[in-house]
Amino acid sequence: MQNRSTIPDHIARHQEDLKGLADRVWATPELLYGEFRSCDAHVEMLEAKGFRVTRELAGLPTAVMGEAGEGGPVIAILGEYDALPGLSQEAGLDYHSEVEGGGNGHGCGHNLLGSASLLAACALKDWLAATGTPGRVRYYGCPAEEGGAAKAFMVRDGAFDDVDAAVTWHPGGITRVDDPLALANTRIDFTFTGRSSHAAATPHLGRSALDAVELMSVGVNYLREHMVQDARIHYAYLDAGGRAPNVVQAKATVRYSIRALKLPEMLSLVERVKKVAEGAALMTETKVEPKIFSAVSNHLENLTLDKAMQAVLDEIGGVPFDDTDRVYAAQIRATLSENDIAAEFAVINQAPGAEVLCDWVAPFRPGGEQMLGSTDVGDVTWKVPTTEVLVATAAIGTPLHSWQMTAQGKSPGAHKGMIHAATAMARLGEKLISDPALLAEAKREHAGRLARSPFVSPIPPEVQAPILTREEALG
Repeated sequence: MQNRSTIPDHIARHQEDLKGLADRVWATPELLYGEFRSCDAHVEMLEAKGFRVTRELAGLPTAVMGEAGEGGPVIAILGEYDALPGLSQEAGLDYHSEVEGGGNGHGCGHNLLGSASLLAACALKDWLAATGTPGRVRYYGCPAEEGGAAKAFMVRDGAFDDVDAAVTWHPGGITRVDDPLALANTRIDFTFTGRSSHAAATPHLGRSALDAVELMSVGVNYLREHMVQDARIHYAYLDAGGRAPNVVQAKATVRYSIRALKLPEMLSLVERVKKVAEGAALMTETKVEPKIFSAVSNHLENLTLDKAMQAVLDEIGGVPFDDTDRVYAAQIRATLSENDIAAEFAVINQAPGAEVLCDWVAPFRPGGEQMLGSTDVGDVTWKVPTTEVLVATAAIGTPLHSWQMTAQGKSPGAHKGMIHAATAMARLGEKLISDPALLAEAKREHAGRLARSPFVSPIPPEVQAPILTREEALG
């Protein structure tokens, strides 16, 4: 291998095209399983860059895979492009101003996420061709990370069966290798069916589905003191049974999100919540039907890959922000609370500093506070050795799922961060293909962890993804 990597040269060749893709996806924010325009844009870019394209991967209409290279190991680079509801925001401002009232917005930076991953795949493709190295790079365009668990369905249905290692990233405020912690999570809908009746004249003839939902909430609240400490349970009413108080509600649906740090503990907790629902149905003489909407696994650590990614970050350094980027970041920072800023520094075990942008690399496993969510990347980590890098694209302290994140999604600083992320992922891909011993060690570690705790998909085989048709999504 050459002493100087040519990956940055290949990145430079494609970066303007991919910055344009990121901005186009930002402008068409689409929700889970409805990302048809965003997926189409990625398909067009893959085809223009010479990838072999597979559409509707694992039967998901908005999932795509592009492959390049021949023989050798298969390196997957994961991208996303779904948005969030209610986070519409004009770009480049430091105050809240919606593009569309109540509309969608890229408040988690997935417009950057997918584009940087595709940029990394382009660079690795060119490196393979230029050096004649055996190996394949795949870009996986993954929909519905925000609650839809597309990667979990893709893993269950074999989309990663022949992959040797996977790399991904996420936009944020501080550049670091992500901690291998995320909560396993099942989203399950409980639909109660009773019998309607006149609530004043014949209340004794009714069987209230709404009462059942509320009794279920009471039961789950009592369950909270008997769960493992890292478990979380949240809920939302999908159908409260109607708006007429003088009618006994015959049908009601509540969605529960059930989380725990370890997959077996989460699956056990799901069964306990189901029993609470059955008890609520028994008390109200209603019937209950549970239906899994989506589910994801916790992260399985691969220390070999994480350390290799840290070495790459230490080699390339921080994102090269300039003074113009810092001026805008300072404006955004003024809209954030002290707690927002302190929380991000706490993750890397540091007191809040004066920096508004992270142009450095955080140390490996700094031992800071863990603030855990859930992601379908977790299922990929159980299937193949996987690492994830977080790269600064926004002012330090910017909360994910906020209008401030949406506002910064097209900024020059965000573009610099996505290019930096692409460089890091492509460099790691280069190392994995060039160094068989590194890849072999990552696979040995992965196999050892699976031997101690075999993987069971949290999504039963009969459960299908809640996909939309193009007509349903676009009207």
